[in-house]
Amino acid sequence: MTVSQSEKGRRFEALHKAPGTFVIANAWDAGSARILAGLGFAALATSSGAAAGVLGRRDGSMSRDETISHARAIVEATDLPVSADLEKGFADAPAAVAETIHLAAAAGLVGGSIEDATGDRAKPLFELGHATERIAAAVGAARQLPFPFLVTARSENFLRGNPDLDDTIRRLQAFEAAGADVLMAPGLPDLVAVSSVCAALSRPFNFMAGIRGRSFPQAALAAAGVKRISLATSLYRAAMSGLVAAAREAKNLGTFGFTDAVMNTAELNGFLGP
Repeated sequence: MTVSQSEKGRRFEALHKAPGTFVIANAWDAGSARILAGLGFAALATSSGAAAGVLGRRDGSMSRDETISHARAIVEATDLPVSADLEKGFADAPAAVAETIHLAAAAGLVGGSIEDATGDRAKPLFELGHATERIAAAVGAARQLPFPFLVTARSENFLRGNPDLDDTIRRLQAFEAAGADVLMAPGLPDLVAVSSVCAALSRPFNFMAGIRGRSFPQAALAAAGVKRISLATSLYRAAMSGLVAAAREAKNLGTFGFTDAVMNTAELNGFLGP
């Protein structure tokens, strides 16, 4: 790759300051990263769910080392800035979350998200004060770096059984006050909620597309105040849907009609490079 990490960081930062809304595409391996770069996306992200799927696991089952290694492969595949899904930072303590940010930066990343979900079904969300300390620690670690590294703070209320919009806004505002560069609340139910969240914040908001019935058009999200749209596991699931459909045809029908619709080898190689 020919673009420095500092330049990637500046490009990623500039995307969040430029007018309009942009889509950040979630890759799941080096090949998908090169395809997405070839299609013209300006930045990439990882997805914890897609990364786990590549290993034949469910979301939330990867270690920090595995996640960083996976992200590094995507970073090294293209010259695009990459932000990683770092789940809860792979730790509860703020100091350990800060260490995760340093490891992410060492892997070539220029951004990462930290969520307020505990991973404990009995108590799915961190108490707000502790959640905010964790974001502050992540931001502190990012500010020590010699290049821009954007911290995305996620409120997981709507994915963790607490669909409370007011509490979601309180959490995002606290994370913003702690220095988060981007705010995120996956699973918002409608555009009214999206507009309410965006109006309550002064920093960029990332909307997560990919939930059926809750993936609104880019133009509508832009009108609601969204700056960045991530695609979560949806591209990976789209690819796996194609795999399942083609494999079922081959196994159950003994026909291979799917080959008429897929890219040929030359087309695919055109994305992958020399």
